[in-house]
Amino acid sequence: MQKVVLITGAVFGFLAIVFGAFGAHALKKILSEEKVASFEVGVRYQMYSAITLLVIGFGLDFDLRVARWAFFGIFYGTLVFSGSIYLLSFKEYLKADGLKFLGPITPLGGLLLLVGWACILLSIL
Repeated sequence: MQKVVLITGAVFGFLAIVFGAFGAHALKKILSEEKVASFEVGVRYQMYSAITLLVIGFGLDFDLRVARWAFFGIFYGTLVFSGSIYLLSFKEYLKADGLKFLGPITPLGGLLLLVGWACILLSIL
């Protein structure tokens, strides 16, 4: 499990750098400043999650159920939170009104991130 957590952290970090560069260069030409800023929030939280996963990958005992839940909360929370922000950033550009449903889903990703952080706290205690 430790290796999965570390690999996931490294992949999230790698992709955050790629998405950040993409946002800084390519997106400024096609999206409004507001949408680029929103996209950057997704990138920022993804990088926070990458660093967090690397730290817990080295620091937590994944024989404990709460440590595994910490990983799952951070992993799925990042996918839902950052992923929905990325897609919503492109909603107007793609003229995809069908993506409106993602607005209420973004906070669920935030809730999963909170679950992950609470589980990190519990595993330390």
